[in-house]
Amino acid sequence: MANEMETALKNIAASVAQYVKDASVMAVETRYVEVGEGGSADFDKAKPAARTTIKLDGDSETVLPMRKNEAGVAVVDSELFELHQQNVNTAIQYRASILNALLGTLAPRSRGGA
Repeated sequence: MANEMETALKNIAASVAQYVKDASVMAVETRYVEVGEGGSADFDKAKPAARTTIKLDGDSETVLPMRKNEAGVAVVDSELFELHQQNVNTAIQYRASILNALLGTLAPRSRGGA
């Protein structure tokens, strides 16, 4: 029985460690697809438009969507970037809630007593 409990705890610890490793780098990619005649779109041919990678230690990298203006100068496509930032913020909130839930299950619980 003690061996089974020890094995179960090791398996749980390994699962938690793998989840933390997976959560240590978060990548958000916003893609686009052109809508064809009749409103059809081939989602399998979606192309990347913006990408952000955020590491748990706070390091981050963002690839911005750029377009050339009339003068030929590259400028940020602000509408697409705003949409991408919304996706990034949603992913950050989701990761935070999952990590908080995970920490909540691992934290020692206080015992009420009378």
